Amino acid sequence: MADELKKLSGTVQNIEGAKGVEGLNYEDLCIQPYVEMPEGYKPLKFEMFDGTCDPKVHMRIYCDKLVGVGKNEQIRMKLLMRSLTGDALSWYINQNPKKWVTWVSIASNFMDRFRFNIENAPDVLYIQNLKKKRTETFHEYATRWRSGAAKLRPVIEE
Repeated sequence: MADELKKLSGTVQNIEGAKGVEGLNYEDLCIQPYVEMPEGYKPLKFEMFDGTCDPKVHMRIYCDKLVGVGKNEQIRMKLLMRSLTGDALSWYINQNPKKWVTWVSIASNFMDRFRFNIENAPDVLYIQNLKKKRTETFHEYATRWRSGAAKLRPVIEE
């Protein structure tokens, strides 16, 4: 019985000790930890960004969805994570939340990280050479072709 009590006491001490581990407190992990949502606020369903689409389009859709709370910069920052998934969410989680003190700082980091999606938009030659794969139906091919064509970079004449 005494051994069990010692073991239990040690477990409690370890748990209590973990509360003070730097970087694992709520305040360390959360962006805007002291921001409370307005009374009656209902969580929004956001379009999810996985890191493969146009980040500016995502930010516009995200901000448009924040009607009623979006003017509050801190709430805007706090809710961004709820619109991310996959690689984008992994990127977000691996950031130091203390570096984001304004909406512009978080939005700039986001755009810098995912700008690759915009810069690598297909060109006309890519679309012209897009062929139907043996394993896909014509409908799947047409959908893939239309999706690529919608992302075409405009030709800049000099």
